[in-house]
Parts: sequence; C-alpha cells; structure tokens
Amino acid sequence: MNDWQRKSPLDWETYVNKMVKVAAIEKHEYEGWVLTVDPVSASIVLATFLENEKVSISVVLGHAVQEVEILKEGDDEMKQRLSCIFAPEESKAYSTEEEEKRKNALKTWLETNHIPVTEQGESGRTLCVAGVLTIDPPYGPEECSSSNEIILSRVQGLIQGYLEKQQ
Repeated sequence: MNDWQRKSPLDWETYVNKMVKVAAIEKHEYEGWVLTVDPVSASIVLATFLENEKVSISVVLGHAVQEVEILKEGDDEMKQRLSCIFAPEESKAYSTEEEEKRKNALKTWLETNHIPVTEQGESGRTLCVAGVLTIDPPYGPEECSSSNEIILSRVQGLIQGYLEKQQ
C-alpha cells in the first residue's frame, strides 16, 4: 500500500476542486481538476476542460498514484463548473418558477385526459398518477417511476407526446 492509499477520506477531500499534477507508476503524469477521490480504491477522478465546453474525465487508479501536487486552487466559478459536469441537462435548465409551471401544466393536461393525478411530498413537487406511478421534476418521461412496467411505458409515451406538442 502506498502513501496515497494510506490517507484518510478527510485528507483526500482537501484535494477536491483543485488543479493537481499526479505522478503515477511508470513515470506517467496526469493533470486536471480533482472531481473526487474514491474512498475505497483511493482512485482520483480528474476533469480537464477542452475547447467547445467539452470535458475530458480521467481516472488514476489509487494503487498507481505515487505523488499528488496541488498546482492551483479552484475559485467559486470553477467549483460551480466542476459540480455541473455530471448534472443532468434538464436539472440545469429550469428555475423553481419554471418547474412549478411545468408541473401544473402537466397535471392539468393529465386531468383533462381523465388520468387521476395528485401531488405528493412535503413541497408537493412529485406528481402521483393513479397511486402507482410518480413523476419528479422536471416532469419528463425519464423522471417517471413505477413498479408496473406496462403503466410506466404508457404514461411515459403520453408525456413524450404531450411534450412534443408543447414545442
């Protein structure tokens, strides 16, 4: 076990959102922004920003890490960019007000088509269809969940058709 692997998760956390240079076995070197460190394998997940807003993700396996040198601290803007890398596109696009509009429009449309729908949860953000299917924000087909695959498939199809007509 190397020195890197002996560190604790609290030690590794100090590297998150920082630009680092990782020296690995066989004289390999990697540079990038630390997204996270896996607490089990000590593997480092690095992000490198390319042109056209594309991101390259690389993983340096924990057993191969020999030394990690911090090159630069991340500012608030960089921390925000890093935190959004794996966020779904839909969650980035809608404000609370827009989300509420989408929920109410979908609920009204379902009720108009005689599909029983209620609001669930403390804030009423989740729609429940016929007590067997839930729809979470931002209220698209991907956010539907149900143990009944037939109902799930049909409601997803209905919502997809509804969303296509809205555009």
